[in-house]
Amino acid sequence: MQNNDDTITTTSQVSGSAQPVTTDLNDEIFLEGPRSRFEEFFTLLKVMRDFLRGFRTLHFVGPCVTVFGSARIKPGDPNYELTRKMGGAIARLGFTVITGGGPGIMEAANRGAKEAGGRSVGCTIELPSEQPTNAYLDRCVRLHYFFVRKTLLVKYSYAFVVMPGGAGTLDELFEALTLIQTAKISNFPIVIMGTDYWKELLHFIQTMAERGMIADKDLSLIYVTDSVDKAIAHIQNKAIEPFGLKRITRPRRHFPWLGERGL
Repeated sequence: MQNNDDTITTTSQVSGSAQPVTTDLNDEIFLEGPRSRFEEFFTLLKVMRDFLRGFRTLHFVGPCVTVFGSARIKPGDPNYELTRKMGGAIARLGFTVITGGGPGIMEAANRGAKEAGGRSVGCTIELPSEQPTNAYLDRCVRLHYFFVRKTLLVKYSYAFVVMPGGAGTLDELFEALTLIQTAKISNFPIVIMGTDYWKELLHFIQTMAERGMIADKDLSLIYVTDSVDKAIAHIQNKAIEPFGLKRITRPRRHFPWLGERGL
């Protein structure tokens, strides 16, 4: 069955009962090639709606640190617990923790922020396999387009923490790195944690520099550590001090009639 939001609903058998599974086709339709002028214009409006929803939801969440990582890592895993500690430390530093809002590493970062009494935000995405929103969010915006989600995760952040993950995490890491390398965004710190997991990738990045595919100075854009204390010190030195960030004593005024929400 297809509804008016370009979403197909099917059913799957879980524990002997039928469960609805939602498959969002917006990205697929957007990327499938030229369509009629009217359909392209309608798609443009839907993209604008996604951006507007994100802007209105995230405008007042404060300076953020984005945490990237796998949705497949379970509580109790060493990387989950490391991310949880890192989320708490980021919150105590005064930043809002922002993630993709799903389970795994994302949940761990949001959970750590909430447990530390900090602010926790998520940008979730409609996927063919349903990705549940984690329970540790103060604000959440649900989006239809992957590129909108990635843009928002960059737009509001002063630092990026990359935990172990798969293809999506690699995409997010290199998107942030490319934007900094090409001066499309400021020289915000990128911290890679889980050194044993990432060692082959780090070796490959070193090889890229040795073969002249990237500049030697680009290697300094990445800080690698498994220490929460060292990661926090790096973020403080490279984000808080250079950009003159200060803790706010009074929240900025927001206008509900514009769809804005304070945090």
